[in-house]
Amino acid sequence: MTAPLHEPTAEAAPGAAEEAAVAATGATAVQGRSLGRIAWERLKRDRLALTGGIVVLLLIVIALLAPVITSLVGQDPDVYHQGLIDPLFSTPKGSLGGISGDHLLGVEPVNGRDIFARVLYGARISLLVGFLSAVVAVVLGTVLGILAGFFGGWVDSLISRVMDGLLAFPQLLFIIALVSVMPNQMLGLTGTGVRVFVMILVIGFFGWPYIGRVVRGQTLSMREREYVEAARSLGAGQFYILFKELLPNLVAPIIVYTTMMIPTNILTEAALSFLGVGVKPPTSSWGQMLSSAIDYYDSDPMYMVIPGVAIFITVLAFNLFGDGVRDALDPKGSR
Repeated sequence: MTAPLHEPTAEAAPGAAEEAAVAATGATAVQGRSLGRIAWERLKRDRLALTGGIVVLLLIVIALLAPVITSLVGQDPDVYHQGLIDPLFSTPKGSLGGISGDHLLGVEPVNGRDIFARVLYGARISLLVGFLSAVVAVVLGTVLGILAGFFGGWVDSLISRVMDGLLAFPQLLFIIALVSVMPNQMLGLTGTGVRVFVMILVIGFFGWPYIGRVVRGQTLSMREREYVEAARSLGAGQFYILFKELLPNLVAPIIVYTTMMIPTNILTEAALSFLGVGVKPPTSSWGQMLSSAIDYYDSDPMYMVIPGVAIFITVLAFNLFGDGVRDALDPKGSR
């Protein structure tokens, strides 16, 4: 009895079986996905975060197009409507603060200015201060935090002690004192422009230690990684490693803390305007409207409710979106 002439060898069998399996299933090569794509796919599954993001985008559009929207409804934030005010009680005529087809959210007591128009213009101040002060804090916190974490030694000690001092400093009292003594003209700005500029700088300056600590901690954990050592062995300079190797890996936590910082800054601006050291009339501000509504909360509660709801919706939308971004960018997250 003779042996078969073409018996398959042990080495050839696995390869042939693999080719047959691929041909049978029609499998294709696995395509890699970037971190951004993975984060976006995870963010899309979070309906609360998407809702918050949509509301944030809507608020930004409303703030940018406030003059267009108010012109379409035929109202101006600085026009008085004394005919709509009860001369005896100085409150709007009609129910719910004078809400009507012409005045969608009613009018203010005493002067009769349209609340809808003033809420739209107030969104511009709140978002402007919230975003730009967050930018100031992120730039300072990122640069100083990455320097402290990478170089260590006396650089780390100095920057860390500065952060500790700023975190312990009474931020609100300092802003009140500083804004109160600011001149009416500075750097080509006048009046409200000076106050907004000062609020942006001071809120951002006192906010950078929060993100600076996070960046410092992340840098300390990354500076000994293999890719950093490989860059050093190839002769890369320190600043190349800082801004080409470390900084790209810090983008995710920076984005997360930025989205969480903006609503805090919006609340700070509202608090300053409420206390009378923010923007001044006739410039509209949500905090300023709340401050004016204190005297009329019992006779015209809608005047207090409307700007309060505007602040609540804005802060809630940013917080929901920030939570969703954090979960989407967290590689250890469960969603």
